[in-house]
Amino acid sequence: MAHFGVLGPLAVESPPGHWVALRGERQRTLLAVLLLNADQHVHVDVLVEALWPERPPKSYASNLHTYLSRLRERIDGLRVEHGPLGYRLCAEPDELDLLVFRSAVTEGQRAGDAVAASGHYRRALAQWRGPVLAGLHVPRLDADVARLESERLAVFEDCVDAELTAGRHGELTGELQAMITEHPLRERLAAQLMIALHRAGRQGDSLEIYRRLRTTLIEELGVEPGAEVRRVHAAVLRGEDPVPRMPAPVWPVCQLPPDIADFTGRDAELAELTAVLGRGAGVPVAVLSGEPGAGKSTLAVRAAHRLRARFPDGQLYVPLGGRDIGEVLADLLRALGVPGPAVPDDVRARAAVFRGRLTDRRVLVVLDDAGDPEHVRALLPGTPGCAVLVTSRQRLSGLAGAHRLALGPLSDAEATELLNRLAGARVARERADAVRIIAACARLPLALRIAGSRLAIRPHLRLGELADRLEDEVRRLDELTVSDLAVRSSIALSHEGLRPPARRAFRLLGRCRLVDLPAWAVTTLIGTPDADEAVEELVEASLLEARGPDPTGEGRYRMHDLVRLYAAERPPEEGGTSTVLAATLALADAAAARLPRTVPMPAVAHEPFPQPLPGALVARLLERPDEWFAAERANLVRLIGSLRAREALLLLDKLSVYLYLHGHYADMRAAYETVLAATEDRRLAAIAEANLALLRHARGQYEEAASAYRECAKELEAHGDRRTHAWVSANLAHCLIGLGRAEEALQTARSLSTVDDQPEALLVREAESAALLRLGRVADAREVDRLALASARATGDPRRIGTALHGFAWSSLLTGDGAEAVTAITESVELLRDTMARSALAKSLRTLGAISAATGSRDRATAAFEEARDLARDLDERPRELSCTRALAASWVGEGRAQQAIPVLRACLDEFREMGGKSATGLTWLVLSKACEAVGDEEAASQAAAEAASMADSRDASAAALRRALLALTEPA
Repeated sequence: MAHFGVLGPLAVESPPGHWVALRGERQRTLLAVLLLNADQHVHVDVLVEALWPERPPKSYASNLHTYLSRLRERIDGLRVEHGPLGYRLCAEPDELDLLVFRSAVTEGQRAGDAVAASGHYRRALAQWRGPVLAGLHVPRLDADVARLESERLAVFEDCVDAELTAGRHGELTGELQAMITEHPLRERLAAQLMIALHRAGRQGDSLEIYRRLRTTLIEELGVEPGAEVRRVHAAVLRGEDPVPRMPAPVWPVCQLPPDIADFTGRDAELAELTAVLGRGAGVPVAVLSGEPGAGKSTLAVRAAHRLRARFPDGQLYVPLGGRDIGEVLADLLRALGVPGPAVPDDVRARAAVFRGRLTDRRVLVVLDDAGDPEHVRALLPGTPGCAVLVTSRQRLSGLAGAHRLALGPLSDAEATELLNRLAGARVARERADAVRIIAACARLPLALRIAGSRLAIRPHLRLGELADRLEDEVRRLDELTVSDLAVRSSIALSHEGLRPPARRAFRLLGRCRLVDLPAWAVTTLIGTPDADEAVEELVEASLLEARGPDPTGEGRYRMHDLVRLYAAERPPEEGGTSTVLAATLALADAAAARLPRTVPMPAVAHEPFPQPLPGALVARLLERPDEWFAAERANLVRLIGSLRAREALLLLDKLSVYLYLHGHYADMRAAYETVLAATEDRRLAAIAEANLALLRHARGQYEEAASAYRECAKELEAHGDRRTHAWVSANLAHCLIGLGRAEEALQTARSLSTVDDQPEALLVREAESAALLRLGRVADAREVDRLALASARATGDPRRIGTALHGFAWSSLLTGDGAEAVTAITESVELLRDTMARSALAKSLRTLGAISAATGSRDRATAAFEEARDLARDLDERPRELSCTRALAASWVGEGRAQQAIPVLRACLDEFREMGGKSATGLTWLVLSKACEAVGDEEAASQAAAEAASMADSRDASAAALRRALLALTEPA
């Protein structure tokens, strides 16, 4: 068996004790590439590029085969497979130091205490013998080598955190001082060294580390230390132990509901489930089915809690119950650390990301109340180590390879024990009557729980009296012995046992189709003085689930799907449905009014919404309007589908203020498509379609967006809706600029009649200025921006002023007034930071980056581009994210990392071309030419430069300025 080393000079030990010397440079390169990708297929193109970075010989295939043959001859036990996907070097975990390193890191991350974690991390770090592949330079591996070095540094920091937690600060100071000398800008290292020195009684030395770090950051980057280092510094000044506060890891994650204390019986079923799900082979799937009311969900939760130790990475609990599988996957991805804008729109793509998140993890997935095998398949993990427990009203026979367990009634002894736990000692005293109740409930847990809850709520109620009631309803009790009707009869029995106010509340709540309801909506819906008592009775009878408070502090209630289905079949009741709807519309209107309207569409005109709720309640709910929208988002999206088109559009217009602000484009798209499908009013349809076009525009689908904008503008103009027409046309003008149609954009913008104090005026002026700059009319553009800024300052609105300053800064730069440009864009960023307008802030930060690059402030430029890119990524604004990524790649060229920049630039190029952005594509070609030139690829550089020249517009002043800024970044730092 051979042993390999890449964490240092390339090393081969075969057999043990004998070190193999590989003299051929290409043999060593080939082996290095395969080892860095051990157990993965490496495409032939990658190997060829690594072996012959400039130009491969015509006989590269035979040469490659020869090199592999020689490696097999020199290295005993070398296993390299060849298939359609390329070559794969097979290595056991202990045969390669890189695999040993990563295995030890994983064990450290999973360790339950700091001492154990530290041991694993030290074992991982001990694998390093020096720089990765020291003495062997392979340009194709530069990015991989850099990533590994970063990985090593991060593991060292994790190790230090563990050792600080374990109190081993005394041994760390020297090691940390050496590391901080090597990485003087690494704030986490500095914070750790400060902690170690402070704990060693060297407070002065600890403060000196902070002073040096701050001086270095300010001099080299122009920034202050981050929040964590400042926190440690403040703690040291106070003489406190500055234990670092690290963000909670995603793993492990436990979403299981609590295991109820009065769970009874099911020992055999529990043993079977734990045996099936705890076995190590593949991904075991157990389907727990049975008649309604048999306690499938309760048993699944009990089994999942018993299995927690076997699945240390977590337990996911997924209530399906008729929910859209796309929504389910989106919720799961967010719970597993995927940010909202990164959740794909396509259901299959979401399922793929979900499987990727669970790769090589040991997680138990509990799918409750599944109704369709296809939904279960979408939620199955793809790699061994995980297990799935499914509860369903059906057998799910179409689910191949699943172990099925049919759940029947409780035994007599289990049923008696359950009733005793619910109702207390009187069950034993009134044994005969308890047996009658158990028999009437057919030993089904749901029916027994309902009966026991009644007894618990009413301590004076004799068991005999309850048994008599159950036996008087012979037909319903007989139904309890029929599989499909058993739960219905049990719920009916519970319903008849409720007092009239609770019974009425049950029917009203059963007709509500929302995900869950806040407490105010429940009491308003019931609409009677004893509403709270009725709700408490329903909760006690297990017909309504009380949930924890939402971010607004309001308790929430949810009715089980089966219970709601039964309740909806009852005769309708007069209640406060219209009041709840009116209150919801008014709350959405008020909440939207307290948030900045960043969506570039006008608010839909309407009469003021009357608010039926008390002012104090409204004030509490809307104290933080962002959190109110977050709590009600799912309900509002679902409610839109049940309203008439006009009401739906009004509600969606308010909700869109929140959704657009936070980049929840998928929800906006689905809701506007719902409105569009439901309305026959052509004006309402045009408004909905215009918002859908806006979402395409934000994603860079310029051609589709422009076409839709045009159609909507015609329709709105025909209906005399001048204001919405102006917004849509202004958006069209911006879209045309992205497509390189400046003349058409200018004509469109100048055809609009707006008043300067209206919000759309600024959008129109932005489009007009941008078009003028593209046409080389710089002075005219600056005059437009100057007037727009004066108008914005007159409003006193920081967001409008910040947006107007952005345009003025850019046109100032283009007229040669660099100082004025820097002043204006700096003020723009400062103003927008204090607003919630993150999209506008991202735009101004990007322009700050460009202006800084053009005026020689390289560090400030890259910092601004990085922040703008991260904001754009969070908001899913792809064109802006790409342009910032391109600028950062340009800076890499200047930093000597051109090889790293090339693949990033080519990826940007592909997307810009797909979007149809001519100017953006040309600028990307230009930066790519500089990158290729820096790595000595003259042919590629010449081709890229020619492409850039063919797309250049001599009139385009904006592109010219961007060209100068990007070229400045490519110059040596």
